[in-house]
Amino acid sequence: MAATSFSPAARSQDAPHPAKPAESGAPSKLTPNANPAAAAILEKQDLQRAIDSAENDRAALVRNLEEFLKKYPESSQRSQIYRAIVESSLQLQDYPRAMNYAERMVSLKPDDASITLLSIQLLERYGDAAGWARAISYCTRVMDQIERSPITDKSPHVSQQDWENEKKRNKSSLLLVRGRLYQKTNDLSDAMRDLQASYSLTPSAAAAQRLGEIAESKKDANAAILEYARAFALADGTNGAPSRIEMRRKVGNVWRLAHGGSEDGLGDYLLRAIDDVAAATAPPKTARNAGRKDPYDFILRKADGSPFPLAETKGKIVVLNFWATWCGPCREMEPHFERMAARFSANKDVLFYAMNCDEDEGLVANYLQEEKPKVMVLFADGLEAALRIDSFPTTVILDRSGKIAFRKEGFDPDTVDKVLAEAVERVIQAGQTPATDSAASLSH
Repeated sequence: MAATSFSPAARSQDAPHPAKPAESGAPSKLTPNANPAAAAILEKQDLQRAIDSAENDRAALVRNLEEFLKKYPESSQRSQIYRAIVESSLQLQDYPRAMNYAERMVSLKPDDASITLLSIQLLERYGDAAGWARAISYCTRVMDQIERSPITDKSPHVSQQDWENEKKRNKSSLLLVRGRLYQKTNDLSDAMRDLQASYSLTPSAAAAQRLGEIAESKKDANAAILEYARAFALADGTNGAPSRIEMRRKVGNVWRLAHGGSEDGLGDYLLRAIDDVAAATAPPKTARNAGRKDPYDFILRKADGSPFPLAETKGKIVVLNFWATWCGPCREMEPHFERMAARFSANKDVLFYAMNCDEDEGLVANYLQEEKPKVMVLFADGLEAALRIDSFPTTVILDRSGKIAFRKEGFDPDTVDKVLAEAVERVIQAGQTPATDSAASLSH
C-alpha cells in the first residue's frame, strides 16, 4: 500500500476495499475461531473505516490510525500507516509524534535508507541529545550500507564512474550531517573529523562553515579565517547552504579581531581562497603534454578531438591567439585576429591558430557553434603553461625555429591590426630568431 493511500483526499482511490463492506459506523468484530482470511477482511474494513471517517481532517486521521494500531499492533500495513502518521504529524507541526513514528519505520525496515534518512532529518531538527545520538548511529548505518553496496546494484544505464561519484557524494552528505550532529552533542573532535572528511570528498560551503565555527570556538583565528574563506568561495545560499553575505560577515569579523580591527589584506586573501577552491573543485582533467617545453614536441587537439602535432608547423611562422570562452576581451579580439589571418592567407609559410584555454572544455562546442570562428581552433593542451600565458587574450608569434618572436598580452582595438601586421612582417623578413618585441608591449 502506498503512503498516499492514507491521505484523506486519496482514500477512495487507493485504500483497500473489503469484499463486503460492514455497515457504516459499525466496528468489525473478530471471533476467537475466525479464520485468517476472514480476519484479514475485517482488518481491511477497519482500516478503511479509519480512513473514511477522518474525511479531510488530518488530526482525526492520526487519531483513527493510532486507534487502529492499538487493535492491530502487528498489521501488515504498519510501515505505510507509520509513514501516513509522520506526514500528517509534520503538517500539524506535531514533531514529537512524527519522530516517534519515523523511528518505528526504521525499526521495521532498518535497511531502507530512505526511511532512515527521513528519521535522521527529523531527529537532527527536532530531537534532543538522546535523539541526536540515535541519529548519529543511523548515519553510520547508512554509510556502512553505501560502502558495502556492490557494483551489481548499479543501473545498466549508469556508468561505473557516475555510480562511484554518486556514492562519494552520498557519503560526503552523510558525513556532513553526522558532523553537525556531533557538533550538537559537543563532540567537537568527532565533528571535525567528519566535517573534514566530508569536505575532502566533496568541498562544500556548509562543511567549511561548520569547521570555521569550531575553529572560532577554539580561538584558532587562522583556521577559522581559512575555513570561512573557503565557505565564502563556495557559498551560493541555495539548498540550505550559507549565503556569501553571511560568510563575508563571519570571515570579516574574525579577520578584524586577529588584525587589530583592520581588514587590510582580506580582499587578497579571499581572492586566493577562491582560486584555491576553484582548483580543488575543478573536474579532473587529463594532463596533456606534461613536462614538454619545446613547442614542436606538443601534440594538440583540434576542436573535433583529432590530434594536431605542432611539429607539422616546423619551419613556418606560427601566430597563436590564446583565449577562453568566459573572456570578454577575447571575443573582441577575435575579429582582429581573423582579419590578420585573412591578410596573410596567401603566404603559406604563415599559420594562424586560435588556442582555447578553457578548463571546462564542455563550454567550447556551443561557443564555436554560435560564433563560428574563421581561424582553426586548437585546444592549448598545456602549451599555455609552457609559454607562461597567464592572461587572456595573449598573442604569440613563433618564428621558423619555434622561438617566441613576439608576445602581446591584451590589445588596443585602435592599434592591434597595425601592431600585429608589422610584427608578422618583421618575422617574415628576419629569416632568423629576432629578440622579443618589447616595443610591442603597448598599453591595453
